[in-house]
Amino acid sequence: MDAVTKHKMTLTLPSDVEFRTTRTFDAPAALVFRAWTEAKHLTQWFGCGMAGSTKCDVDLTVNGGYRYTMTQPQGGAGTIFGVYREIAAPERLVYTLGFVTDGFLAPNALATVTFIEANGRTTLTSTVWHNSKADRDAHLASGVEAGAAISLDRLEAHVRTMS
Repeated sequence: MDAVTKHKMTLTLPSDVEFRTTRTFDAPAALVFRAWTEAKHLTQWFGCGMAGSTKCDVDLTVNGGYRYTMTQPQGGAGTIFGVYREIAAPERLVYTLGFVTDGFLAPNALATVTFIEANGRTTLTSTVWHNSKADRDAHLASGVEAGAAISLDRLEAHVRTMS
């Protein structure tokens, strides 16, 4: 099995208002963190499902913002945006998370992402807290599990080009 497919993502539901994705990469934490936070890398891998990032702005400072605009192959666009609340490179990020598309604005959530390195491999864990079970369930129903799995496959491939 190749490096892209051997470290599959898992999704769990730790509570009624959160979900957690986990994936291990064959790369040091500093490299995975850079790919997760630098615009020049995000545009190479980030997107919901088959969408690709067409524009990416990142101000990686506490209270700085980010905004990723994505386009779908069949047309249409959406934007993921938020504000960084905590940055402890290369181990941890905390940020707000919102999504807007034509006629739809998702309620804001709070994401915590950790990058834990052991023996040259990094386990990335992203936990997303929502204001309610209904908000979390709507996020899950949007296809986030399949979309995140595809994005993390692309992240794995991109990180290999960075080393």
